[in-house]
Amino acid sequence: MGFLEVSGLEYWLADGRMLFHDTSFRVGDGDKVALIGANGMGKTTLFRLITGELKAHSGTVRTVGGLGVMPQFVGSVRDATTVLEFLVSLSRPELKQAFSAMESAELAMLESESEAVQMRYAEALSQWAETGGYDAEVEWDLVTGAALRLPFERARSRELRTLSGGEQKRLALEALFRGNAQVLLLDEPDNYLDVPGKRHLEEMMAASRKTVLYISHDRELLAATATRVLTLEANGVWVHGGGFRDYYTARQSRLERLDELHRRWDEEHQRLKNLVRTLQQQAKASASMAGKYRAMQTRLARFEEAGPPPERPVEQNVRMRLRGSRTGVRAVRCEALELSGLTKPFDLEVYFGERVAVLGSNGTGKSHLLRLLAAGGSEQDLHDPARHGEPVGHTGVARLGARVRPGWFAQTQARPDLAGRTLVEVLGRGDGDREGRDRGAAVSVLRRYELQAHGDQRFDQLSGGQQARFQILLLELQGSTLLLLDEPTDNLDLHSAEALESALERFEGTVLAVTHDRWFARTFDRFVVVEEDGRVREADGPYWGPDVAR
Repeated sequence: MGFLEVSGLEYWLADGRMLFHDTSFRVGDGDKVALIGANGMGKTTLFRLITGELKAHSGTVRTVGGLGVMPQFVGSVRDATTVLEFLVSLSRPELKQAFSAMESAELAMLESESEAVQMRYAEALSQWAETGGYDAEVEWDLVTGAALRLPFERARSRELRTLSGGEQKRLALEALFRGNAQVLLLDEPDNYLDVPGKRHLEEMMAASRKTVLYISHDRELLAATATRVLTLEANGVWVHGGGFRDYYTARQSRLERLDELHRRWDEEHQRLKNLVRTLQQQAKASASMAGKYRAMQTRLARFEEAGPPPERPVEQNVRMRLRGSRTGVRAVRCEALELSGLTKPFDLEVYFGERVAVLGSNGTGKSHLLRLLAAGGSEQDLHDPARHGEPVGHTGVARLGARVRPGWFAQTQARPDLAGRTLVEVLGRGDGDREGRDRGAAVSVLRRYELQAHGDQRFDQLSGGQQARFQILLLELQGSTLLLLDEPTDNLDLHSAEALESALERFEGTVLAVTHDRWFARTFDRFVVVEEDGRVREADGPYWGPDVAR
């Protein structure tokens, strides 16, 4: 049995802005509850408050059944952390303490073989056994076997930076769902997973009796798994008691109901104020009306003290204007193109105006194809490693058509050219086809993407969703006619993903997008599949593998 209760939570940011006010909710035993909200609303901060990493200014958090946490950074670990250290970090506190003591004793053994040091090491091993360390290693053998297809003894010393993002995610998910903690907090568990990985996550959640609160922007995953939906808005949460499939209808009904309640409150407020003014005039003319006047004043004061209905949440208003323009009929031509070590030779022609989804498992070369085209195709003498990464090894031909200007949306960790620079600085300097803008003009365009408050922040300090929106803004400003989008919806909140879909519908140009977003993929009209055996072929609809339904 496990559940989570948050009651009366209050939290202010360092700059004095209130993030949460009197926030309360409960995640019941066995529930699978999605936490959604606009980028920057505080979803990850709420998780950090629940775990105790941050301290709330008031309110309580109660967890029953033990807490397991998958942080947002899982999938992007690029340090020397080993698989063993990573699995320990996901374990219960007693096991972490025992492991730390054992590591410390092992280091002491390297420096001294005195009897005291040997006794300390023996005690650490005993503590590791008593806290269930050896039992955990048996469990971890199942975890690494399922996630990495390796026994634990072979995987334990492997560094996480040698694993793909998807492998890191699968390792964490297998450990948490097989572990003892009955309450799980999962921060974007689907990021870096291909569609078979996402389907496996959906199956794990459906089969598990654990209580799960998770953050996700994947609309297909939300529809398949959420028993309830928590929305962060107006410094609190709104709880939708149903799943995601009827979420938009319920939310619209709620907003209409709030509008009606505010209208009625305003009408009643005005009526009471009018009565007070009328009785005030009557009391001046007749002393007998003084009592009614005072009573009405008291009634108005109590009405105003009770306050209006809950604040209507401010709706997001991200306005993307991807324009494009006419190009040659043939926008992309690939002849006998082979991506070194990844694909077999293939031919591909993409025509002006087409929307082409590039699908396939992780590691098959989809992103390499986009990077090659972003660098101008086979004409890589103009290639800029700081902007597009290292040159893509290939044979054969990849050419862009007449008047085709490629614009590349990279997975957010792959833009070193933007790291360390503020948004206003990036927009001010200009780049290639994008003209520089003064501060006022820069803030104006940032406002359309709801980034105006972050103009003086460095790109690498933004949330994943904010980085994604800024990259799309750069595509708009540089006048790209061929959009090369690598997982563009991965970090976008729901509203921003829908804004992107609407902008692509209006875009006068050609789109190639690598995606594992099943909802987003349905908006395309051509589907190129990169198979694990290196074949590149077309499908008549979104294809995610032989065992995954569309």
